[in-house]
Amino acid sequence: MSSHRVEASRVMAVDPVRAFDALFAAPRQAIFARRFAAFPPITDVRDQDGAWDAVGQSRTLVLGDGGTLHETLITIDRPHSFSYVLDDIHGKLRPFMSKIDGVWTVTPEGDGCRISWAWTLHPAAPPARLTTSVIAKMWQGYADRALKSFEAIVTA
Repeated sequence: MSSHRVEASRVMAVDPVRAFDALFAAPRQAIFARRFAAFPPITDVRDQDGAWDAVGQSRTLVLGDGGTLHETLITIDRPHSFSYVLDDIHGKLRPFMSKIDGVWTVTPEGDGCRISWAWTLHPAAPPARLTTSVIAKMWQGYADRALKSFEAIVTA
């Protein structure tokens, strides 16, 4: 089955190293505090053992609609990027997505940096491919809102 990549970015007047460290450490509930279309907020993070700072660590993201996502940290390239995979999806995305590969990148730009967030959506079954473009459009609004929330956190 084919995957579908979506990406959003925002330029921020923040030192790239500071931005990376803040992004990596920020509580997910603060960045993803509000629903957008079918994407609920993250309301809790469970099953995390210690600091979120090592490849291979995993945790459970609890969503405002009762769904959950299992997140595993795949790569860390401080201060440039980190990636993760979301699987064991429960909730409204489950019929449509088997897993989601995510990556955050921080790139110097002007006097600040560009923060980019991308997801590669992996459909659960052939009929789910039909909904991937709809999910991608909703994700774009969710991502824009998350980037604005992070900017408010990192520039406060």
